[in-house]
Amino acid sequence: QVQLVESGGGLVQAGGSLRLSCAASGSIFSINAMRWYRQAPGKQRELVANIPSGGSPDYAGSVKGRFTISRDNAKNTVYLQMNSLQPEDTAVYYCNVVANWGTVWGQGTQVTVSS
Repeated sequence: QVQLVESGGGLVQAGGSLRLSCAASGSIFSINAMRWYRQAPGKQRELVANIPSGGSPDYAGSVKGRFTISRDNAKNTVYLQMNSLQPEDTAVYYCNVVANWGTVWGQGTQVTVSS
């Protein structure tokens, strides 16, 4: 069973930066993609960034040029570097792994950006 543990959320002022981490543990194999989603209060969960195995990352238009997703396969960890944060980036951020055997979600980490 695969578990995801997220860290790195917090409170930051507009224009600041945060880096989120998501470490996967357990029976890790046949991972197709690692992703970050976010969900703001009263809104649907949205895909923020996706990094497929052996492929190039892609981003939601609202974060392109500000956020960078990366992964360390040796550590089974995916990161989300968030720069130039804005109040509209405030949300709970979730890590997601998509694999041949299914999908798993992290517990979420709160990111709050003050104006």
